[in-house]
Amino acid sequence: MHRNVRYNCRVIFLNRKILLIRPKMALANEGNYRELRWFTPWSRNRQTEEYFLPRMIQDVTKQETVPFGDAVLATWDTCIGSEICEELWTPHSPHVDMGLDGVEIFTNASGSHHVLRKAHARVDLVTMATTKNGGIYLLANQKGCDGDRLYYDGCALIAMNGRIFAQGAQFSLDDVEVLTATLDLEDVRSYRAEISSRNLAASKVSPYPRVKVDFALSCHEDLLEPPSEPVEWKYHSPAEEISLGPACWLWDFLRRSRQAGFFLPLSGGVDSAATACLVYSMCHQVCEAVKHGNQEVLADVRVIVDQLSYTPQDPRELCGRVLTTCYMASENSSQETCDRARELARQIGSHHIGLNIDPAVKAVMGIFSLVTGKRPLFAVHGGSSRENLALQNVQARLRMVVAYLFAQLSLWARGAHGGLLVLGSANVDESLLGYLTKYDCSSADINPIGGISKTDLKTFVQFCLERFQLPALQGILAAPATAELEPLTDGRVSQTDEGDMGMTYTELSVYGRLRKIAKAGPYSMFCKLVTMWRDVCSPRQVADGVRRFFSKYAANRHKMTTLTPAYHAESYSPDDNRFDLRPFLYRAGWPWQFRCIEDAVLQLESRGRQDLDGVD
Repeated sequence: MHRNVRYNCRVIFLNRKILLIRPKMALANEGNYRELRWFTPWSRNRQTEEYFLPRMIQDVTKQETVPFGDAVLATWDTCIGSEICEELWTPHSPHVDMGLDGVEIFTNASGSHHVLRKAHARVDLVTMATTKNGGIYLLANQKGCDGDRLYYDGCALIAMNGRIFAQGAQFSLDDVEVLTATLDLEDVRSYRAEISSRNLAASKVSPYPRVKVDFALSCHEDLLEPPSEPVEWKYHSPAEEISLGPACWLWDFLRRSRQAGFFLPLSGGVDSAATACLVYSMCHQVCEAVKHGNQEVLADVRVIVDQLSYTPQDPRELCGRVLTTCYMASENSSQETCDRARELARQIGSHHIGLNIDPAVKAVMGIFSLVTGKRPLFAVHGGSSRENLALQNVQARLRMVVAYLFAQLSLWARGAHGGLLVLGSANVDESLLGYLTKYDCSSADINPIGGISKTDLKTFVQFCLERFQLPALQGILAAPATAELEPLTDGRVSQTDEGDMGMTYTELSVYGRLRKIAKAGPYSMFCKLVTMWRDVCSPRQVADGVRRFFSKYAANRHKMTTLTPAYHAESYSPDDNRFDLRPFLYRAGWPWQFRCIEDAVLQLESRGRQDLDGVD
């Protein structure tokens, strides 16, 4: 707080003295971030003021005032500047003018969250910054869960003149990681001296205020220190990112909540299987961390399992302690999904429960029939679409009730302490379209796959099959995705997710990216897709698909207000809480937009007929 204005600041210390308080100049205010709600950006470029320290700080540092503002540090042997997080991502980052003014080392204290395939962008920004302008860049990034939907994935790095010299871990259960490299400042100076355009720009730049520091980073003995060699950045595949990031996020939630584990409704499909695999991956990481001497992880796991002498060694054994899976059958469930769920639970070692919800369904429907004198029927038995949907929804919602009951009391029934966190397993595509029942098993405490597409989840499950040797996943991948809420046909599933939705998951991912990232409405989405899909779809087919998507999207948008908090991993997440702040009430008919699409289709079809007539 400076002159009654709240700033987001970086405070730079040396030997119990504050050298500089550097306020953030560019605030993140889009997507997941609302910094302007809390802070004001510092807008006085290259200016500092005196900041009067609180008395409790004065007692420690023996300073009355310190510099506050946009300045750099001048040591005996170099000049050091600071960027803060978002400033690296802006069109004209501070490091540009700092570098032109002779700053040789840039430091960035960042809070950059994980999104699938984002590491490339982060690394490219740093390497390009030092390629164009020379210099050394130190990027430190937060690691771990912030108690919300985001996971901060580390990736600390040290770069010089466009090359990487040290790479930190992207995912880890270690709370702290220190990264070092030995670099020669003369390499920066010789690199810059050869760039004529940079030197011309440097001769015109306005100077930064310099805070003189009685300190040197180098000494004469450093001549004997061998400099670090460049390294090639090692990227994780998207499947590896999924196996590590959400698993670390789950661990943070489990240890902070001080619950005894997780409860997962396991349906035998890809989504719940992927969630189970994430818990199994978490157990792997916990065992590896303990094996490498991480005492904090060991202390946490002992509290969770309520056994102070326990040391986890086998991920499967640990999974049996912290994960309870449950297959909730109904008269519409197939034996195949039951078998697949049970076999996967056996292979990962979870404590597995099999039960049947039919008595609860019949009891609830009995109440309805008693009050109304009506008995709804499935469509295959002659019922209307309203009856058919209601009968599906009551099964789904009862599964949520049963899940929370068992999460609270299943450990009590087994003579163990504590409760369980309920895990959801609705993927980002289903949430986007609203292909889920409000307050069904998609309603949970947390959802580790809620920000991941169906396509990426299938790739992840295939990765787990090979990485963890879980052959049960083979049958799960091969089976069609189904909710199993409608009656079976000759004992086999007749209902499929893609049949219900009227589109494939691949198409749904494209719609999602265009809706959120490209900000496309119905007509603009049609205009883009009629070109993108011209080799596989006619304009009429594209129009029908876009209308179908937006009709379902509008009708189900209200469900986004009750989405389970999910790991944020995808840039088209429909999370209504803080990421996708659109209305949740739309006119499902989109009359003006759909009319524009129809006019465009007729025009394109007419043009196509004229082209054919010309060929004749």
